[in-house]
Amino acid sequence: MSGRSERIAPLAVKIVVSGGLGVGKTTFIGAISEIEPLDTEAAITQVSVGVDSLDGVEGKTTTTVALDFGRITLDPTLALYLFGTPGQDRFSFLWDDLVEGAIGTVVLVDTRRIEECFPALDYFEAQGAAFVLAVNRFEGAERFEVAEIREALGIGDGVPVIECDARARGSVRDVLGALMDQVIGVRMGAGRGAGRTPALSR
Repeated sequence: MSGRSERIAPLAVKIVVSGGLGVGKTTFIGAISEIEPLDTEAAITQVSVGVDSLDGVEGKTTTTVALDFGRITLDPTLALYLFGTPGQDRFSFLWDDLVEGAIGTVVLVDTRRIEECFPALDYFEAQGAAFVLAVNRFEGAERFEVAEIREALGIGDGVPVIECDARARGSVRDVLGALMDQVIGVRMGAGRGAGRTPALSR
């Protein structure tokens, strides 16, 4: 008997959660994190009027100004470290640092403001990153079929489009599970060339 522990530390991987302003990134990470999530929420002030669009989310009073962070151990062999990007275009200069070393991304979409996800889609497609599109179902929002959303955004069949409730731990876990499957698929070459058709206009 060696006396050494047989416990093996889980593999730590970095995941990015991105999307537009008010799409639910902070909620998504907070719902699943097994540690107290770090957030950098700040009050929305008059200074941002005319800079950050709140059309469709007029009741929003705070916003992420740097990043969100959380962690979830999916199984004894795998721990995901979740980094949420700020949603405002004016903080996009932070994205390069936030995504460095990430193996995959969840792009959250709010169908009430679907155009807000365009910058994230463009960015992660250009990066060649494995990602899934998670449609956050807000109460009272008009619902669209997944196929309609895929068509509207020009998302190829190789990119999973999943409905979710960013407030529900089980729903968030399903999205992260789908992302890990996508990461494995892309790394094995199954997803190569299956992304959104760049020629499609918006």
